[in-house]
Amino acid sequence: MKDWHKAFILHSRSYSESSLLVDLFVESMGRVTCVSKGARRKRSVLKGYLQPFTPLIVQFTGTGNVKTLSRSEAISLALPLSGSALYSAFYLNELIHRVIVSESDTSPLFQAYLEALQQLAQLIEPEKVLRRFELSLLEFLGYHIDFEHCCATGEEIVETMNYQYLPENGFIGSLMQNSTSFSGKHLKAFALRSFDNDDTLKAAKRFTRMALKPYVGSKPFKSRELFLKL
Repeated sequence: MKDWHKAFILHSRSYSESSLLVDLFVESMGRVTCVSKGARRKRSVLKGYLQPFTPLIVQFTGTGNVKTLSRSEAISLALPLSGSALYSAFYLNELIHRVIVSESDTSPLFQAYLEALQQLAQLIEPEKVLRRFELSLLEFLGYHIDFEHCCATGEEIVETMNYQYLPENGFIGSLMQNSTSFSGKHLKAFALRSFDNDDTLKAAKRFTRMALKPYVGSKPFKSRELFLKL
């Protein structure tokens, strides 16, 4: 018996006259690309739920890079997303698509993604949701940054001091203030995932962009460009 897997659609595109090529975010297997045969036919029931942000259970076959989606079912309605929440959710999909490889157990990140979508649907401020997910993604990737101790001395971060970010190492006390420096107060907020003001949110965004750049590259995000245009 084939296993059922929890999944979300990250992206889909046409594949022949009647089929779709879909990129799935699978709970226990990371990113999986599948052909969904007949999904583009007018009477296909698949068209209604092979959409982003609809929780699915799926079965697929094959051993190559592109598998065949043999069965799929929606386990609930698509999460209600609109406006900035919708564009933020598309950004999450792009981020996962770029960073996560296939055939890897992504269960903790899948749960963080589901929680992020639920929070966006509940109209929680998108910037807060995105920063928390980005930090969870960095942790999943093995990028364990200590926001509570100086990487040079091991001493506890002091809120009133300034710290320089050293990629792949952490934060070191510094008198400089530039694009790679953060206050101790900000670092403690990062550790707690507490973003209670715009200043902390902006600092968190600056940090996650720097830390994620080696993984996502410099190519602009389509979701970000679309949001800025609108």
